[in-house]
Amino acid sequence: MEKVPMTASGYARLTEELKHLKTVERPAVIRAIAEAREHGDLSENAEYAAARERQSFIEGRVAELEDVISRADVIDPSKLSGNTVKFGASVNLADEDTGEEQNYQIVGQYEGDIKSGLLSITAPLARALIGKTVGDTVEVTTPRGSKSYEIVGISFA
Repeated sequence: MEKVPMTASGYARLTEELKHLKTVERPAVIRAIAEAREHGDLSENAEYAAARERQSFIEGRVAELEDVISRADVIDPSKLSGNTVKFGASVNLADEDTGEEQNYQIVGQYEGDIKSGLLSITAPLARALIGKTVGDTVEVTTPRGSKSYEIVGISFA
């Protein structure tokens, strides 16, 4: 089984989501299915079909989360150091066209959230940054075209 690298906060978020699905969502959908069954003919019962579809989604997500959590390799970025970009690093980038600076932390593939500054290790930008040092330039192809970034800083929080 292949290990899945993730930060402690990402692991905590996934375990919390799993707990919520098992203790809140699953019982709620079971109640909704039971309620819909009471309405009679299941072949034309939209409530029943919607509840079964929701149940299917929940069970699929529970199975996915259990798999990922069982293979988790929790890495604490604060115990890492160095001057090259690697998993867990917080990287300060400057857009070479605009000079605008952005900060991203490189995290596991299941915890990426670009709006929160969490860059999945599988993202093209993260893959381009791995192994680079301060002062290096990376070029990444985005949906809007090619972008160049200079690495301004690297830290491990």
